[in-house]
Amino acid sequence: MRLMAENTMVIVVDYQEKLIPVIYENEKVVANSEILIKGIKEFDIPIIVSQQYTKGLGGTVPAIAEALGDFTPYEKSSFSLWKDKEIKEAIKATGRKNVIICGTEAHICVLQTVIDLRAKDYNVFVVEDCVGSRNPNDKKFACKRAVEEKAFLCTYESVLYELTGGAASPKFKIISKLTK
Repeated sequence: MRLMAENTMVIVVDYQEKLIPVIYENEKVVANSEILIKGIKEFDIPIIVSQQYTKGLGGTVPAIAEALGDFTPYEKSSFSLWKDKEIKEAIKATGRKNVIICGTEAHICVLQTVIDLRAKDYNVFVVEDCVGSRNPNDKKFACKRAVEEKAFLCTYESVLYELTGGAASPKFKIISKLTK
């Protein structure tokens, strides 16, 4: 199963102002995610962004918002994005079966979304170095569960270079610069 720009979409889950500060190794998670998103944007891949209870948890953190550029987040109350009708329709509307997912918290909203997407036969790629939880043990077991659900674990670099395909790609220099 290969990620290609034309068959892939991205879900960016709940990088919110009051949630990110309590995430274990939050600075690393945000920095990695910022690189991932900037790279993804080079390929014109659809990106869906969620926020959970924005009134209480705040908006998307500035680093992620800047990487995304012009975006409108989907407000959700369910932990799984698939349980929200508007988000589900947006996912379906892309017509893409490969889903790259990053965000917080790994063991709650990310994992429940992974489970639901896998149940609908989406190929899900969890970017391990771009997901986080307050407790590292929760992240560890969320990733383990995702694999048991037949999702793929990957890193932001592996995703970006897989999409690039090779050094002859016009995107290679851009991605190489981003990942150094």
